[in-house]
Amino acid sequence: MPSEPHPLTIPLLAGNRRALARAITLVESTRPEHEAQAQALLAQVAAHAGRSVRIGLTGVPGVGKSTFIEALGLRLVDAGHRVAVLAVDPTSARTGGSIMGDKTRMPGLTVHPHAFIRPSPSGGTLGGVARRTRETLALCEAAGYDTVLVETVGVGQSETHVAAMTDVFVLLTLPNAGDELQGIKRGIMELADLCVVNKADVDPAAAVRAQTELRTALTLLAPHGAVWRPVALRASARTGEGLAEVWAAVEAYLRVTDVAARRRAQTAAWFDDLLRESAWRAFQAGIDPARLSSVRSRVQAGALTAVQGVAALLAPE
Repeated sequence: MPSEPHPLTIPLLAGNRRALARAITLVESTRPEHEAQAQALLAQVAAHAGRSVRIGLTGVPGVGKSTFIEALGLRLVDAGHRVAVLAVDPTSARTGGSIMGDKTRMPGLTVHPHAFIRPSPSGGTLGGVARRTRETLALCEAAGYDTVLVETVGVGQSETHVAAMTDVFVLLTLPNAGDELQGIKRGIMELADLCVVNKADVDPAAAVRAQTELRTALTLLAPHGAVWRPVALRASARTGEGLAEVWAAVEAYLRVTDVAARRRAQTAAWFDDLLRESAWRAFQAGIDPARLSSVRSRVQAGALTAVQGVAALLAPE
């Protein structure tokens, strides 16, 4: 006999925003009973997920990520799209709280009937990506949102994690980006499918120079496969300048990229990450803590190499 549908399944698939918010809260819960309910819900709506354009956005603090997302999002909903924004806020290492200020920076998109904004605390997760961002993304798709924008905290490894769950990865920079461009890690530049000089209206001449510098930098990097080389554009979230070109570049990228293959690779990598995490937890639960501590101490003291220490722990007693 098939299991009964979760109470949130039907309203979620109907696009009810309150049901979506409740479903995300359930998925983000750390209570064991909620974990089982969340996985049952995700399994029931899985066939309706995977049909959106997933766009990751990153940039240094002050580059205007939230304002850019608001401007682009409003343009998309006005064109008939349904847009979801997942804005991952940094969590305080001291209090465990997060600012959750993205809704205040997206006033127009927040109240639009065809938009949904979900600020989520990173919870101290590696790279600043919320623990259940992938599941939240799937829920938004199941609720009928055809475009999902994932905004990173903009620090640490968050860029890598968001690029690993989106179809297009956008790097925002500033017009006077000379020093900033030098400070951007090569790895982040290599992740970007599209680079955008935001706030181009503040200093148009500087924005043109920054765009030229970005184009030069991108030519030094390996192309993303045989069909796409990352491009650099200019835009202004305040005036709307360049937003049409940004979206046109996204569409051009999607036309020439095998998104399905990219998502399959992302899912396999995610499975491997979860397997490693679960295997480590299972190992810790099944080993004598005193034995683990003893071997770790011997490695620290130089009595064993790290490889020898691992081998000693994995060998049967």
